[in-house]
This record gives sequence, C-alpha cells and structure tokens, in this order.
Amino acid sequence: MSIQRQLTNERLSQIVVHNGTVYLAGQVGDDMAAGIEQQTRETLNNIERLLDLAGTDKSRILSVTIYLKDIDADFAGMNSVWDKWLNKGLAPARATVESKLCEPEILVEMTVVAALP
Repeated sequence: MSIQRQLTNERLSQIVVHNGTVYLAGQVGDDMAAGIEQQTRETLNNIERLLDLAGTDKSRILSVTIYLKDIDADFAGMNSVWDKWLNKGLAPARATVESKLCEPEILVEMTVVAALP
C-alpha cells in the first residue's frame, strides 16, 4: 500500500493518507491571542480545510484527540463550539486531555483520523 503525504516539511506532514484512512497532524488556531472559543473555531476550520485537501470531510471523521492547556478552564468553552460544529448523529470517537502544548498561548490542539469516501 502506498503512503501519500501532503503539506510536508522536514519535521512533519500535515496530511498522511494510507489504506483509505486520513491522518492529520495536530491542528491549532491562527490567533494565539484569542480565547478558547475562537481558537477552537479556527482549529476546526483548519481541520475542515485539510480534510477537503485530502478528499474527505468532517462527516467521515473516525476519531479526534483534543488537547487542552487547562481542561478545567476551557472544556466547556471548547465543547460549546464543538457541539455546534459537529454533524448531528455523526460524533466520532473522542478523547480530551489536559496537556502542556508547544507554545504557551495555544489553548487547544486537535489530531484527527478520518476515512476517505
């Protein structure tokens, strides 16, 4: 089976496709000064853009891992955006954990696994 990599640099590929499955690198928002709701919206927008580039969409997401800088402070705010974004009846498997992220301004990061059509 071939492995396709897109948006690759020396350290990582934003998209890896193998055997009908799409793997996205950890995604964050664009405005690191924004609060949790805006960072979550931007993160989800980036996920949708990458899924589209890979030839799939959010309705085919299999699993998501969500990393929050402060789960106590940000879980409800992240979920308020997530719940509006998610297609009804198509919730993926999901884990949400608290984690020290690579930049102190990042409040949320998500990794995604999705199926191709």
